[in-house]
Amino acid sequence: MDQFEQSLQDYERVEQALQYLEGNFKEQPTLAEIAAGANLSEFHFQKLFSRWVGISPKRFLQYVTKEYAKQLLQSPRSLLDVTYDSGLSSPGRLYDLFVKCEAITPGEYKEKGSGLTIFYGFHPSPFGECLLSVTERGICGLSFVKTPKSLMLESLNQQWPMATITESNEETQPYIEQIFRIDMQSDSAPLHLFIKGTNFQIKVWEALIRIPFAAAVTYEDIARHIGNPGAVRAVGTAIGKNPIPFLIPCHRVIRKMGEFGNYGEGPLRKKAILGWEAAKYHESKTSLAG
Repeated sequence: MDQFEQSLQDYERVEQALQYLEGNFKEQPTLAEIAAGANLSEFHFQKLFSRWVGISPKRFLQYVTKEYAKQLLQSPRSLLDVTYDSGLSSPGRLYDLFVKCEAITPGEYKEKGSGLTIFYGFHPSPFGECLLSVTERGICGLSFVKTPKSLMLESLNQQWPMATITESNEETQPYIEQIFRIDMQSDSAPLHLFIKGTNFQIKVWEALIRIPFAAAVTYEDIARHIGNPGAVRAVGTAIGKNPIPFLIPCHRVIRKMGEFGNYGEGPLRKKAILGWEAAKYHESKTSLAG
């Protein structure tokens, strides 16, 4: 089995475990029971998690419970306020991907991608296979494979009907190698996003980028920070239109009661990403302390 197939299988097993836990968490299943729910022995389940995220399954599953979501919302509000108000992507760049957004102009929006060349490629990721789309001005699309690839490409064509859209993994691979890294220093070259949306949507997406790695905020927080506290429902709609999940981290927005909430890429994937970030953050903190 090559690395690509192994990566996909690892995530599928993790998702199976999360699905089992989702339906059985009240019984507080043992590690052996969770492993069986993923059709693996306890030994192989431990081994998979060590390869996938570097912590024990038990610790990871603690990160993806409702109680963990509540803990995220108990973090000091001042930290998030400073992060937003200073315009920084994160108080500690060591744990964050530094991203810059560039919105298309109204004229470009009207032209629907005329004269634009978009390269796309399908790649493995820690969360299953993904479709990445890039232009010379930056990343314009990222989504995880959850429907037939033909439908995903049809959607890409609908978003940019006048653009020239070409498959090229050679063009997209360098971006993939940067997207899922977290050990980036402040002097790293930023990832540029090239996005189109309404002014309101872009304001929401820019606010999402400022949420620190491994942290979470509520829909109400986002509405307040874009200066429109009464627009919580509209914020939720804009988040649902996010064209570049993970890099525009809509997975870090949860409900104020501690519920994880919906996610366009799948609710189990949202939990997996938040648990993965928590594990990576803890791993980096432990490494620095050592």
